[in-house]
Amino acid sequence: MSDHKGEDALLVFTPSGKRGRFPLGTPILQAARSLGVDIDSVCGGRAICGRCQVELSEGTFAKHGLTSAPSHLSPLSATEQRYAEKRGLGAGRRLSCQARLMGDVVIDVPPESQVHKQVVRKRAEVRAIALDPATRLYYVEVAEPDMHNPSGDLERLCDALATQWGVSSLSCDLGVIQVLQKALRAGQWAVTVAIHHTERDANRIIAVWPGFHDQICGIAFDIGSTTIAAHLCNLSTGEVLASAGMMNPQIRFGEDLMSRVSYVMMNPGGDAEMTAAMRDAINLLIGQVCEEAAISRDTVMEAVLVGNPVMHHLLLGIDPVELGGAPFALATSGALNLRARELDLHMNPGGRLYILPCIAGHVGADSAAVVLSEGPHLQDENWLIVDVGTNAEIVLGNRQRLLACSSPTGPAFEGAQISSGQRAAPGAIERIRIDPATLEPRYKVIGCDLWSDEPGFAEAVEITGVTGICGSGIIEAVAEMFLAGIVSKDGVIDGALAARSPRIEPQGRTFSYLIKDGEPEIRITQNDIRQIQLAKAALYAGARLLMDTMGIDKVDRITLAGAFGSHIDVKHAMVLGMIPDCPLNRVSSAGNAAGTGARIALLNAGARREIETVVRSIEKVETAIEPRFQEHFVAAMAFPHKTAPYPNLAQVVALPEPKHVGGADEEREGRRRRRRAS
Repeated sequence: MSDHKGEDALLVFTPSGKRGRFPLGTPILQAARSLGVDIDSVCGGRAICGRCQVELSEGTFAKHGLTSAPSHLSPLSATEQRYAEKRGLGAGRRLSCQARLMGDVVIDVPPESQVHKQVVRKRAEVRAIALDPATRLYYVEVAEPDMHNPSGDLERLCDALATQWGVSSLSCDLGVIQVLQKALRAGQWAVTVAIHHTERDANRIIAVWPGFHDQICGIAFDIGSTTIAAHLCNLSTGEVLASAGMMNPQIRFGEDLMSRVSYVMMNPGGDAEMTAAMRDAINLLIGQVCEEAAISRDTVMEAVLVGNPVMHHLLLGIDPVELGGAPFALATSGALNLRARELDLHMNPGGRLYILPCIAGHVGADSAAVVLSEGPHLQDENWLIVDVGTNAEIVLGNRQRLLACSSPTGPAFEGAQISSGQRAAPGAIERIRIDPATLEPRYKVIGCDLWSDEPGFAEAVEITGVTGICGSGIIEAVAEMFLAGIVSKDGVIDGALAARSPRIEPQGRTFSYLIKDGEPEIRITQNDIRQIQLAKAALYAGARLLMDTMGIDKVDRITLAGAFGSHIDVKHAMVLGMIPDCPLNRVSSAGNAAGTGARIALLNAGARREIETVVRSIEKVETAIEPRFQEHFVAAMAFPHKTAPYPNLAQVVALPEPKHVGGADEEREGRRRRRRAS
């Protein structure tokens, strides 16, 4: 692992993933600007505004091939010390205009230091949910103590609940008993109690308020490897009161799941760091949604959390190393009922947590939530559901049989490892069309409803500018290049087209396609296309492997789930061959299905029992050890596929006949990807 101390050093920025070598002594802010990294600064590097704060990520990073240490930055300068004394500088924070490069480092740019804030696209989908929450409120009038009746306040409270509400078999948290007497007297012997109903706890009193209290809330959390989303719900009405999202702070330890597992392997205590970072983020989101809804944290009595297996284990404080290699053993796969204080979550002291069951080693509670949301186990048709992300989770089946697998797509679909790529933020290209006659592009960016060739576009994006291209934009760009003939079925940019259009430019031994000139320049390179080929081939291979196991050659219906999946144009996804052929009117986006499943489990206790039963019946197919995955992967490198027919797609767009693609490179790439997955 490099510990570079030469004339220059390697600098890697997260979450963008941008990297470069710079001479020792280079200010971090200067390096960031040269790489196009999004760091805010309005004072010109004079350490006045404090907006350029960054954090050093300490440890050994196998993915980047370096060890990052505090000594690899210049010591805290006198200017930084003065700023810290006057305005405060968070623990571990540095001013990037003052900190200088002294060795190989990984630098994290926190959200508040980014000019173009990340857009977390995990909104609460509109869904009718039958209300049957596990925690309910009961207002009761309790008999006053009597010298002739020696029973305690708790016993008389239980009697009142049995008489007035028919609630029996009651137990009580110690925390409630400790405050019960004051609550009864403050409420003049009338109180409202929250009772949690589960098979394990039966009927348990978990909170008490003096007098009449008519609102309790719960929060559904979708913990993704890239983003965390929270939806605050009224448990009595089901109404979504507030939603918030943020980047998962674990990104600074690695963009994909295996990078984070590798970080734990290389850095003792790394799992505890990531657990603390995740829980801090969750607590921050609890505060944000409560503030937005103008309620107290004390009102939050329940939370449901879903995530992939690595996120699941890190949330629980479990070392995820066993998930880094076969047989990918989970510490536990069952549903969990916990108390909020066990995970140090800042809500009502008696608050309860429910974590959905995991399906298998790399198919987690988030996939279980997708199944609960979409209900493939209730349908007769063969339904393929794909939760697109850095590690795609795929479910196929019907009411008779359900299969699941995961596929290592990598972060390219989210803009990482792409030359002009970025995560979704205002100014990022998210839609693109290319004229097949002129090869001229037009595009839309996040935050603007106009196309680039429409009047007023330049004025509309004057503040944000056009900053890069995000995942949905990358997919459309490559698909449009293929449809326009710029890219062959083998994924090669046709350099001969440079005679037709100045947008086709030589780049070393290959060519690139220029979308936007100026600053910053946005183009699609040959390597960008290769990254998309690798990602889409892995996604298709996982789906095709499930189809083989099911014994079918086509699916009846396809749903793209996840925040990213909901922004993919399904036609372009099929043009690339990300998914098998299917009538386009039978391909849809489910939005944040995992978040919806978490809300269903939050608002309906019966749904928890339902998904626990369904998960036990799902068959897991392991892509990492299945030889056919490699075969499907190689064939899927072509656009849309080397051999598989796409008759439904051919009815919508003109597709050339499949040609043979060079096998040697794809074979090597396939072996490399399988090694990474295992």
